[in-house]
Amino acid sequence: MTDNKNLGSAYQSKGAVVLDVNRVLDSCRDKDCFEDVKVFLTADGQEIIEKTGNIRVKNTEIIWTALTLDCVKFNKGFYSIDVRFYVKITFEACVCVGKITEFSGLAVCDKKVILYGGDGNVSVFRSSEDGSDFCKNPFCEKKGNNLPFAVCEVAEPIILNVRVVKYEDRCGCVCCYAEEIPESICSYFNGELSDMDGGQRELLVSLGFFSVIRLERPGQYLVNASECCVPKKECTCDDLDPCSVFRHMDFPVGEFCQGIHSYEKINSPKCGCKN
Repeated sequence: MTDNKNLGSAYQSKGAVVLDVNRVLDSCRDKDCFEDVKVFLTADGQEIIEKTGNIRVKNTEIIWTALTLDCVKFNKGFYSIDVRFYVKITFEACVCVGKITEFSGLAVCDKKVILYGGDGNVSVFRSSEDGSDFCKNPFCEKKGNNLPFAVCEVAEPIILNVRVVKYEDRCGCVCCYAEEIPESICSYFNGELSDMDGGQRELLVSLGFFSVIRLERPGQYLVNASECCVPKKECTCDDLDPCSVFRHMDFPVGEFCQGIHSYEKINSPKCGCKN
């Protein structure tokens, strides 16, 4: 039997620490194009598209991404990940000459990937954050399972196309019905979302997604450590002259040149006001 105290001392003498982190078992990146996705609208939005087809997109926002894992049969260790994106889209419509009206809608997109997540044969239990598990009902919380964790990183989608079509001419992608949209998602809109609120037209969009999906499992790893990380920089600012502080700032090259993500110093002669 291993002595935990001696084990801890051995770690300290070797300058090593044990970290409990999530290990990435498999990952993938993807570039998806969803064409002619139906936009769920409120009654006000439906009324607007009935009057005009001159519509453009002002803003897109991913409200939530739902991830569902299922084991792949006859392929041990692999998992199917169903990903559903809920995207809030803000539109501008030209109702009449010189009058712009804003309205919002919801687009829902589905995709599926298969990744390797390994096998797990243990149940994971963790204490509560406040440590008050002494007289707690053990059936109030579910125990951990053997499934890995699915993580999805996604950039804000790009709108590739917007068009209004007659309902009978629709051939777009419909991943779900309005009744299936969670209430927490519907709360982002000023009104009830519906499939067809008595109108004859509907709004379709084409979306482009850049995403990274990975499967993780917790693990304990021994790593070398030199010392505790204590910042050496002092939180002081001796120079209170705002113009002097501004002159010492690096020029934000990345804000003006696409593809440059780091700020670079410009060693060019000074111009403008001089001290």
